Amino acid sequence: MEKQGKAGLLIRQLQVGRMAIFAYIVGDKNSGEALLIDPAAETDRILAECAKNGLSVKYIVNTHGHVDHISGNADVKQKTGAGIVVHEKDADMLTSTPGMILKMFGAKASPPADLTVKDGDSISAGGISLQVLHTPGHTPGGMCLYTPGYVFTGDTLFVGGVGRTDLPGGSWRVLSDSIRTKLLVLPETTVVLPGHNYGYSAQSTIGKEKAGNQFLK
Repeated sequence: MEKQGKAGLLIRQLQVGRMAIFAYIVGDKNSGEALLIDPAAETDRILAECAKNGLSVKYIVNTHGHVDHISGNADVKQKTGAGIVVHEKDADMLTSTPGMILKMFGAKASPPADLTVKDGDSISAGGISLQVLHTPGHTPGGMCLYTPGYVFTGDTLFVGGVGRTDLPGGSWRVLSDSIRTKLLVLPETTVVLPGHNYGYSAQSTIGKEKAGNQFLK
């Protein structure tokens, strides 16, 4: 999926890895700067797509610290020098994934974060700015990223579903509150771009999720 919205904004959605993970390229065609959201696997393919669009990677942004979303961090950082960004409450997770889990996922350990953020902060590349929406519940530092017209929801909200809450640091009460107070208040036309291809389509809208997501009833 490729979208081009306001002048210069390019959004490229790529399904990568064995767990139907969505990685995103968010680039400013005017400046040539981009950030990558959860470039978890197939990093050469992701970077080739950046090169094809004339984009250099400024930041690697992790929506949360689970191994399936951070396993491409080391490769991308080595090849681009990009800074790793994560919410401050998930920063420790980047470097504390047990070796057994890394082996199970065939993953590389992530370097530490270069920049930590909190609710309300902005992450910018060129003329593009993504607002941090802290949405704990899947993990303590789970976050979504909003720019007018689009919200990248990581493992907080899926198309027709929500993130699991049975892992350490998870809470259904907290996740439900996050979704209702941070996501469902966005304009209903906002395009939902999730962290996994687990739904009936690759994207949705806030309005569709409010109306049809059974987990939100």
